[in-house]
Amino acid sequence: MKKDLDFSKGDGLIPAIVQDSVTLQMLMLGYMNQQALDETRRTGKVTFFSRSKQRLWTKGETSGNFLELDSIEQDCDGDTLLVKARPLGPTCHLGYDTCFQTKNVGSSHQFLEKLQSIIRDRKENAPEGSYTAQLFTSGINKIAQKVGEEAVEVVIEAKETTTDKLKQETADLLFHLLVLLEKKGVELSDVVDVLRARHTTG
Repeated sequence: MKKDLDFSKGDGLIPAIVQDSVTLQMLMLGYMNQQALDETRRTGKVTFFSRSKQRLWTKGETSGNFLELDSIEQDCDGDTLLVKARPLGPTCHLGYDTCFQTKNVGSSHQFLEKLQSIIRDRKENAPEGSYTAQLFTSGINKIAQKVGEEAVEVVIEAKETTTDKLKQETADLLFHLLVLLEKKGVELSDVVDVLRARHTTG
């Protein structure tokens, strides 16, 4: 059972560690009081209490590089928060990906998850001129056809001596396959679960 949050240890403030929910990179450390926590949950944009300005401060309120909230977890003592969010641009005010001046990159499979979320956004918001949005509009038959075409291209390039084109065609196949999965409402993690089960049993 989780404890109630304890703001008393920090004179009304709790440290909040912000982690990219896709790459799992640590982005920054800020402080929240109860009001900042409530505002974060209400708006979906990570908000802190600025100790220098002595007021609530939403990350990105000036730059537009907001941190879009995914989840908030507390530690076992109830005096530290782990905030998982999606950064809309560099987190650091100096232009770095993170306030620790590190690159915000994850593993290959984490990028596939990020790509899946981008594809989902294209389906839901259909920005004008988006090739991905046009695919969703064209319907399942067209999407399935594209997957088939790209698979054939991969087979053709696999027979060549060089691999540069093979990499390109494989990337095209993976992309269109992710679009197909999104159209059918299948998560990439669902497919990974099938592979994991096969590995466990086989």
